[in-house]
Amino acid sequence: MILWIIVGWVGYCLLPWYGIEDGFFSFGWVFDGYPLDSDYAPAAFLLIQGEKLWLSPVLILLAFPITLIGLRKSDPLFARGLILIGGIGFFWLFAQGFGIGIRGYNFAWLESLLGDLGDRQFGMGYGAMLCAISFLFIFTQGIAARGAVGGDVFVAGAIGGVIAIVLVFVGYPIANMLFSAFIDDGGEYSTSVFFTKFFDDRLWGLACLSGGRCGAAWNSLFLAISVGFTTTMLGLAFALVATRSRFRYQRSLRALTVLPIITPPFVIGLALILLFGRSGSVTVFIADLLGVQPTRWLYGLPGIMIAQTLAYTPIAFLVLIGVVEGVSPAMEEAAQTLRANSSQTFQTVSLPLMRPGIANAFLLGFIESMADFGNPLVLGGNFDVLSTEIFFAIVGAQYDQGRAAVLAIVLLCFTLSAFYAQRAWLGKKNYTTVTGKGDAGVHPHLPRGLSIVVITIAVIWALFTLIVYSMIVYGSMVELWGVNNTLTFKHYVTAFSVRIEDSGIRWSGAAWDSFWTTITIAGIAAPLTAAVGIVTAYLLTRKNFAGKQTFEFGTMLSFAIPGTVIGVSYILAFNVPPIEITGTGVILVVSFIFRNMPVGVRAGIASMTQLDRSLDEASLTLGANSWHTFRKVILPLLKPAILAALIYSFVRAMTAISAVIFLVSAEYDMATSYIIGRVENNDYGLAIAYSTTLIFVMLVVVGMLQLLVGRVQIGRRALQGTGV
Repeated sequence: MILWIIVGWVGYCLLPWYGIEDGFFSFGWVFDGYPLDSDYAPAAFLLIQGEKLWLSPVLILLAFPITLIGLRKSDPLFARGLILIGGIGFFWLFAQGFGIGIRGYNFAWLESLLGDLGDRQFGMGYGAMLCAISFLFIFTQGIAARGAVGGDVFVAGAIGGVIAIVLVFVGYPIANMLFSAFIDDGGEYSTSVFFTKFFDDRLWGLACLSGGRCGAAWNSLFLAISVGFTTTMLGLAFALVATRSRFRYQRSLRALTVLPIITPPFVIGLALILLFGRSGSVTVFIADLLGVQPTRWLYGLPGIMIAQTLAYTPIAFLVLIGVVEGVSPAMEEAAQTLRANSSQTFQTVSLPLMRPGIANAFLLGFIESMADFGNPLVLGGNFDVLSTEIFFAIVGAQYDQGRAAVLAIVLLCFTLSAFYAQRAWLGKKNYTTVTGKGDAGVHPHLPRGLSIVVITIAVIWALFTLIVYSMIVYGSMVELWGVNNTLTFKHYVTAFSVRIEDSGIRWSGAAWDSFWTTITIAGIAAPLTAAVGIVTAYLLTRKNFAGKQTFEFGTMLSFAIPGTVIGVSYILAFNVPPIEITGTGVILVVSFIFRNMPVGVRAGIASMTQLDRSLDEASLTLGANSWHTFRKVILPLLKPAILAALIYSFVRAMTAISAVIFLVSAEYDMATSYIIGRVENNDYGLAIAYSTTLIFVMLVVVGMLQLLVGRVQIGRRALQGTGV
């Protein structure tokens, strides 16, 4: 408690209360008028100067916990005092933050009640953030003192912290977006405005049935269903080949299927243009061979569907391979003992037990297709989809935030409907097959006919993937694809040239700024994502508390929400006080943390369920508290899960585009948005060269992290083998 009291006083008396214009990570304010300059002044100095009088209650609330220091934790007054002080302090900070903005009172009724304020305030800074954290953890200490979660201070604080950040960075932006869809041009709430935009013919029109163009909603829905089905079938075929066939090159096939995961999503679209565009190699070859005019058949539904299928089949494969391997051989042995042939066994036993994996693979393919922005932008043509319509509503000439919010709501409804449809299809059936009883441990091979079909599909698709990636590398090293195919490193030099000058190394290439920004943002976001995910997994697997299911749903909600919706909601929520971070690097880090956090949660849960609770109990019995048990016992045994979360979050931060495209700024430009800009300027060579560089950088990083995971596993086996 003393620690959090000190944190609150440091925030109130020593650090700038409001956000720094130069950015969260800039510290030039220390030498620029601090602490008297009102732009950098702590709350205490603002009050001394007679400014921001609404911050004075915070001073009183910070003083109250000091009077409780001498009380015993068992004293009811101690717990009640902490809960009251922490709750009121946290509430007051956000009430005054939302109530007073850059133009004074944010609500007309406040002005009519209290009169003209004659002042304003900006977004919260270091000081306000530390005070909010102080009040939050004072509150959770009071909850623990009352006996909640066994009186465990660490667990109560962890639950409170995770709930707070999820509400602030997931719940609040989504709720804010929902409300903004009902705001008219005059800033007033109007249901008629919402319904006018919601039932717009450009959204739901069916003119395509009579030769015209369908609305973006129908286009997105049809595309997502098609891609979800296709990626699931291809992923299942790859999983069956990798686990239940006699195919000699299974390992190579696995590596090839995972390659698109570390590829920026729209790069595959660029490669398809180089192959099948109007001036593409294949298109020109066939046109010359048949004596016909090259067409633009690739642009529209066919091109987007091919690109998304290539990009998202690996996700389906990774989901399905675990499920295919997880089907217990004992079930299949029982069917064969009852004289079922291999085909009957697969159809009646193996395939039905794979339903959870098939459903999850379809859901992920559906959501990824809905959220995809890069491929529709590159290949869409006249085929409008929700993700690109949202983008142009925000950054286009129309600049209609209300329309963007309505489109995002439609997109969110589609994805949540798919989520609940998946759960309904699975029902309440039991798919558990691993019971602990012994079996042969070897899965039967596929029926011969099915084996030939899936191997053929896998080989054809693998060859197609190799060709596409060959085009990516080749396209980065030609002067101008389709016009001048002279080999050159010009694009790499333009993007990544370096000069040695008297003053030192000068990164003179055009892409260096966005490259270093991307590496920095991904490097900051990845460990934070893993940390939040692992702590959340620990709470879900090791602790029981009221509202646990709601808590789990809230932490997983961001995964069901497409990145496009996250981007729009963040712009609407964090462009004004009290949390004013639009245009900064913080908003990019935060978006990556909460977009990728569910993967860390799932990885942690999967690993933690394999750890016997007796390890925790032994530590607690020896006098360690939950924090020391978590840090000294649990974390060292979770290194593979932690590194898996690090790899995923780093790669996703490097390649994300759907949310990033809305959140970048001139100062914080990410690699993917820079590449999209090159594509819009028809500078395909530079775009592909940059993308190829990113692929190799991520291969190196992922390889290094996987080697580290391997060392951890081998070391543990070696330790066991020595009998230590």
